[in-house]
Amino acid sequence: MLFTGEEKEMNVLFFLTPKENVAYIYHDYTVRQALEKMKHYHYSAIPIIDREGHYIGTVTEGDFLWGMLERNSITLKDAESWKLSELPLYRDNQSVKIDADIEDLLQLAFRQNFVPVVDAHNIFIGIVTRKDIMQYFATSAIDDNAVAYKEKTITMQQIV
Repeated sequence: MLFTGEEKEMNVLFFLTPKENVAYIYHDYTVRQALEKMKHYHYSAIPIIDREGHYIGTVTEGDFLWGMLERNSITLKDAESWKLSELPLYRDNQSVKIDADIEDLLQLAFRQNFVPVVDAHNIFIGIVTRKDIMQYFATSAIDDNAVAYKEKTITMQQIV
């Protein structure tokens, strides 16, 4: 059990960046289209969904590099006819359901830069980034330390 109190009451929605604010790619894109979108957004990994919105997986820069090496093909011209669905994904970036426990989310965030979030029908609804989780807990720790310092200062002033 990692948490008690306020953190235990949190849910995935607390950290969610909705789909409308996230770049993603479709499974029927070409490798070139996927690379161009990743380059445009400066992403090192990007979620893949199908045209109905189901989460398929996450493709990374490493997937592209390994795929190009295996095909002995490194030109952008070749990438225009190469379907993303033909590219092997080397990492299994797991998603969480919207109603998952915060502990499940954190365990995945330890291994992934972002965690895709899906509904009960595996429809992609957004992501939770490791950065957002870390910022929340860092800010909470700073705020808690400030309150503790303030209480200690008041106590010291009362003594004097």
